[in-house]
Amino acid sequence: MARRVNPIQDRARRAALEKAAYLALYERGYAGVTLADIARHAGVSKGTLAYHFGSRAGLLAAVMRRFTRTITVATRRALRQAATPEAKLTAYVENQFYGVENTRRFYTVSLDFLAAATRDPELMAVQRDFQRETLTLDLELARLAGDAGAGERARLLRALVEGLSVRFLADPAPDLAAYRAECLRGLRAILGWEAPPG
Repeated sequence: MARRVNPIQDRARRAALEKAAYLALYERGYAGVTLADIARHAGVSKGTLAYHFGSRAGLLAAVMRRFTRTITVATRRALRQAATPEAKLTAYVENQFYGVENTRRFYTVSLDFLAAATRDPELMAVQRDFQRETLTLDLELARLAGDAGAGERARLLRALVEGLSVRFLADPAPDLAAYRAECLRGLRAILGWEAPPG
């Protein structure tokens, strides 16, 4: 008789495996991490990983989908909860730079994943999905200054965040408050706001 799988437990198990893989990716890098490394992090066998994800590439693609979706969902929620345009900008910035270690970990894994995606169509599809998701959020912010030119402002907003994230990674002792303040100033400049709106 076949074993029955509880879908809720199965999702929880996959989430725990994806988190372990994410941490292993951060420690070992995309090129260096193996299924054995990830299995050790998760406290499971390589067979368990293969059962849930099929392959190393399938697992790593699932990891990036989960963590990029987590970021975009959290940012979208924060933007909806913010009552004023200025509060929306602040919420957006806080979700881009959300703790020194978390920010370092996310951008390290994200850049490493992007480098690997340039050689792997399946991974590039995941990266493009993330870009579409972030563009939606960036457009929401860009439209705070009106619909005209929102697409260009959204691209500039994303370029600012990505540029600051690379600087953040290269900084041996990043000051989270300083990066948030610089990002906020840059966003406000892109939107053409001289002073905080009412």
